[in-house]
Amino acid sequence: MTEGNRRKTKIVCTIGPASESPEKLEALIHAGMDVARLNFSHGTQEEHLRKIETIRQRANRLGKPVSILQDLSGPKIRVGKVKEGGVELKKGETFSLTNREIMGDERGVTVSYAPLPKEVRAGDSILLSDGTIELRVLGSNGQNVQCQIVVGGLLTSHKGVNFPTRSILASAFTEKDRQDLFFGITHGVDLIALSYVRGAEDIEKVRTLLKKKSADLPIIAKIERKVALDRMDEILRASDGIMVARGDLGMETPLEKIPNVQKKLIRKANALGKPVITATQMLRSMVDHTQPTRAEVTDVVNAIYDGTDAVMLSEETASGQFPVEAMQMMAKISQSAEEE
Repeated sequence: MTEGNRRKTKIVCTIGPASESPEKLEALIHAGMDVARLNFSHGTQEEHLRKIETIRQRANRLGKPVSILQDLSGPKIRVGKVKEGGVELKKGETFSLTNREIMGDERGVTVSYAPLPKEVRAGDSILLSDGTIELRVLGSNGQNVQCQIVVGGLLTSHKGVNFPTRSILASAFTEKDRQDLFFGITHGVDLIALSYVRGAEDIEKVRTLLKKKSADLPIIAKIERKVALDRMDEILRASDGIMVARGDLGMETPLEKIPNVQKKLIRKANALGKPVITATQMLRSMVDHTQPTRAEVTDVVNAIYDGTDAVMLSEETASGQFPVEAMQMMAKISQSAEEE
């Protein structure tokens, strides 16, 4: 009996530039990858089709089943283009977010969500660039949000925008998601991950579309918004499983609360018999190193002890230097945790 057959905890690997070659995919499958995650925030449908075909081909060749998880991009709000080299935002200075198309500089930048000026209020906190830059809203009009820079830093093009103090009304399902979903159905993906879920209505909208296409695919709701935590019970009931997406969730929830939130979500999912995936930065140091930190190993083991059904590798396998080693290490840690 192989390690992959003995191990109960499933391992999800994100497929990207570091792992999309036939040789790397075969090595990941051989190492025990259970689910290949295709992140539709990046790449074209043609590129994803090549990945799907290669995964199927190599899995069949090795005689190992691998499920394909289509992760829809959702309404991720980002800044637009910033002048080459980025701009250094300095604490105390003013900075504008606008729905007009401009080249970003020290004075302001475009944001991809046009209704933003209508939805924020003075005093709101806005985070840019994975939370490294913090703005405080001073006021807004039809096109612009005037802010003060609370924590400065280097801002480059297309970085993410998060709202820790405000629930933005952007729908979890965009027109791009609709087209990508139909592509996934056509090409036989096995599961759908829905990003930035707000409530049961987001899940039901996707389920209705699946029924129209006679596709009975499980829907995994990604918990990454504060509003999703407030409505987690209805989301759990409506979905087929959840993903504890600690990246964006950590932008909208104080970091010190993330461990308790994770435990609570896993416990509730277990109680309803819904599978749960724990994701983001599980072996982050293996992007650049062949070994994880002790803290990362402990994080993975604790998630398994708490009852997670699957653990996920993101940039570790998508863009890291050691994708196969990260997969092998995750399998080794999971196996050891289950033996205790």
